[in-house]
Amino acid sequence: MIDDFAKAYLHHQLRTVREVLVWKLDGLSEYDARRPLTATGTNLLGLVKHRAYSDARYFGEVFGRPFPGPVPRWNEAGAWENEHWAATDETRADILTLHQAVCEHVDTTIDALPIDAPGHVPWWPSPDVKLFTIMLHSLTDTTRHAGHADILREQLDGRTGTTAEYEQPIDVGVREAYWAKVSQAAAAWS
Repeated sequence: MIDDFAKAYLHHQLRTVREVLVWKLDGLSEYDARRPLTATGTNLLGLVKHRAYSDARYFGEVFGRPFPGPVPRWNEAGAWENEHWAATDETRADILTLHQAVCEHVDTTIDALPIDAPGHVPWWPSPDVKLFTIMLHSLTDTTRHAGHADILREQLDGRTGTTAEYEQPIDVGVREAYWAKVSQAAAAWS
């Protein structure tokens, strides 16, 4: 009974945070969705692409249920370097379609397997895992990247939050006053 509850809870949380990550692209220009916003090149569309590739591998290959779409294997040359950004021949629609297809594949895998189903992650030091471990890993990683996306989006246009439904209107005066208060407190330590 607890296994069913844990699996359902983790699956619900994973679905929710995947939606948050994709929502961060809402209303952005192609340029803003793609442009690097950190010194390491982190960008919003690249985060979505990375999560699609990662989950295609974790819920596909790891459990002997390969994702049928065009996702490079984990050990292909350039796989890691090329999954964190959108190349000029990749449209936002291409990446969102891939992400949606991967999400459906992930959901099917989770629904089909028990939470203790064995898997094998060849790139991990301890490669033998259970579905529970991969669900938790994916939820953690997706949540981490949704947090990155939240900060990147705030830098672009000030929008914050998890969904349009809960988004608060931007009050520039309130934000500036809060920023000044935090800045003043930090300056006291300089």
